[in-house]
Amino acid sequence: MSRVYSNLRTINISNYVSPRRETFTLWMKSLVYHGNGCTAYNSNGQIVYRIDNYNIKRSKEVHLMDCNGKVLFSIRNRKVPVFGHWDGYKWSYDGITSKEKPWFQVKKIHNVLRGENVNYYSVILGCNSEATCYNIILATKSIKIVDQHGGLVAEVKQKQASSGVLFGDDVLTLVVEPHVDQSLAMALVTVCGLIHHRI
Repeated sequence: MSRVYSNLRTINISNYVSPRRETFTLWMKSLVYHGNGCTAYNSNGQIVYRIDNYNIKRSKEVHLMDCNGKVLFSIRNRKVPVFGHWDGYKWSYDGITSKEKPWFQVKKIHNVLRGENVNYYSVILGCNSEATCYNIILATKSIKIVDQHGGLVAEVKQKQASSGVLFGDDVLTLVVEPHVDQSLAMALVTVCGLIHHRI
């Protein structure tokens, strides 16, 4: 059987931080039976990240993997009445993760009197404190991840061709700013996909 992606050795999977701004194409489909999930390609057209959700939409747990299928993050929906949140568990290089303590947590910010079609979420890293490290601004057709000072960390929009023509709703562009952990940015985008019931 031929491989979907035959040039795996060209990607350095141990380094998820770049000194340059990086652009990824997100296809909101799984490579497995075109089911629920997401596949992320770098600017050279190589698969970098993927999510294959074998369950129905609104899954309570999904796994963000690298191009080799190694799990980078497990993301769980901790739905409780009124206030839900998402926990992200980071896997170590040997494939072991701590299920006891999440590496990050995403919570919805309630009672924010802003735009009707915009939702705001706080991201706590390490989960040792209540200090918010990032905020997610989730609109109908865009996602912005900003730091605590409002500086842009990553952004997702509908992909646009150089001619100006927009691709379909399931093809997006993720731009990650320099010196940002791209795998974390992708994990937070995965949370947004779960919120929108697209993964």
